[in-house]
Amino acid sequence: MASAPKSGLPMCYNDLMPLNSQEHAKWTARQVDKAPWIASQHVVPLTVEEFPMAQRDFPIVFSTGDNPVPLAVMGLNEGTNTFFEKDGTLIGMPYIPAYIRRYPFLLVKMRQDDENLSLCFDPTSGLLGAFDDGSALFNDDATPTAHTQELLNFCQKFEEAGLRTKAFVDELNALELLMEGEVAINRADGTGQPFIYRGFKMVDENKLRELRGDQLRKMNESGMLGLIYAHLMSLDLLRVVFARATDQGTGPALA
Repeated sequence: MASAPKSGLPMCYNDLMPLNSQEHAKWTARQVDKAPWIASQHVVPLTVEEFPMAQRDFPIVFSTGDNPVPLAVMGLNEGTNTFFEKDGTLIGMPYIPAYIRRYPFLLVKMRQDDENLSLCFDPTSGLLGAFDDGSALFNDDATPTAHTQELLNFCQKFEEAGLRTKAFVDELNALELLMEGEVAINRADGTGQPFIYRGFKMVDENKLRELRGDQLRKMNESGMLGLIYAHLMSLDLLRVVFARATDQGTGPALA
């Protein structure tokens, strides 16, 4: 049985252990076709680079609190995910966020006074070990294999994308463009009271229209404006997620 998530660990991670050539010299990483670690998560963090692909399949919202992060909405109830079966089998062929693909690896600063990041993994994942199958993590001379280097590069790119995402959200906050979100969703047959989806932040379209021309020009040149509209246009997919949940029997009760 996996241990309960430790305080301060990111979503999906139960524990973290540095990968090293001494303890894990003969370990391999298994290839998987299921993602059980995400099956009970109704939202998944996104980077801004993913907005163009993700907005085709998922509503993109922002978390509440002082430090919002972009999220792909995969279910309207906590503990439910309309894009993955309970065993982690993908339903259909939606875009798979990098956060899901990165697991069980994560770059971690081991000491506060050290800027270097170490490649760590979740030892409870069952994806790394002294298996007879899988991709080797280290060569016979204890150097990382090409597979491990690819994993490291992917995690580094994810961290860099995270910094750009933070800069994007910081700019939204500086311009006071984020507001508390609320979307009313009606049943397909048009009967009953609508379901009201809250508990997220979204861009305030009225404030966006009120920005000065030079501000909008700067945002357009930087690509920020396109990302904002990708977010806004994706919100209509909340109705699609609601319909998926209803079809799967996990839909929220109508207010």
